[in-house]
Amino acid sequence: MDSFAGYFDGPRARNAFMLRVVMEPPWSIRVSDEAPLTAVALLSGSAWVLAESGAVPMSAGDVLLARDTEPYVMASTPDSPPSIVIGADQTCSGTDGRDLSLGWQSGVRTWGNDPLGRDAMVVGTFRSRGEVGRILMDALPPSVVVPDPDPAVLSVLAREIDRDAAGQSGVLDRLLDLLLIAAIRQWSATGPDAGGAPSSPDPVVRSTVQLIHSEPGNAWTVDALARRVGVSRSSLTRRFTQRVGTSPMAYLTNWRLALGADLLEDPELTLAAISRRVGYSSPFSFSAAFKKRYGVSPQNYRSR
Repeated sequence: MDSFAGYFDGPRARNAFMLRVVMEPPWSIRVSDEAPLTAVALLSGSAWVLAESGAVPMSAGDVLLARDTEPYVMASTPDSPPSIVIGADQTCSGTDGRDLSLGWQSGVRTWGNDPLGRDAMVVGTFRSRGEVGRILMDALPPSVVVPDPDPAVLSVLAREIDRDAAGQSGVLDRLLDLLLIAAIRQWSATGPDAGGAPSSPDPVVRSTVQLIHSEPGNAWTVDALARRVGVSRSSLTRRFTQRVGTSPMAYLTNWRLALGADLLEDPELTLAAISRRVGYSSPFSFSAAFKKRYGVSPQNYRSR
């Protein structure tokens, strides 16, 4: 099993919110929609992303991935004060409370302050966490700008966003999935040991992550993992912790529980079956660990 497979198994957009936004500077949009995950691909012009982690510039072709953990601002310049607010369920208003959702529409899935504006972007928002997957959500930072991940996917998305053909929402859903996967690949390949280091330059760390991802139900110990990758227990612990920021066993626990959360989306799987698949001896032990990690029982998580 590819060490990235758990991440890519997650994205399954269903009737995602998709919109082309065209803006003429100056402009600034504050986003606090609490959406599980949003991808913003800049088609032309330039932009800035301002979040708690700082201000990051975007060029044409770049993709912003933003989780629901914190609001952020997109603007033409880093010092432009927000004049537009995107709230829950994609409500759009001015800072004075005026509804801007209808007055700025222009054509199919297009919105903005000028249909010929310099800065154009495609916004794709997953509507529920189940469409993304707990594994991916746990791996991503609150926001990250990925430089030019896949021009081919972006080109097709830019062409399809304006079409109003039969089954178009399904086409856009799949293109959003592809855009997200392309951005994750690029981020993982160029960023620092992103999401658990499946692309770490350390072959011992890469091999350990692949073992955990491919065999989460195995009764792993640090000794067993160390033997499989051909190093000592102390060497594995030191190298893994240095690269990933957590111990091999802590990473294993987090991966098992994230995988379990994704499996809970399948109503056909019993709690006992999920527990066995992710390496817990009983539903009770899985439930106790799951509640400690996510604050709710597996049953409550599934019902939500």
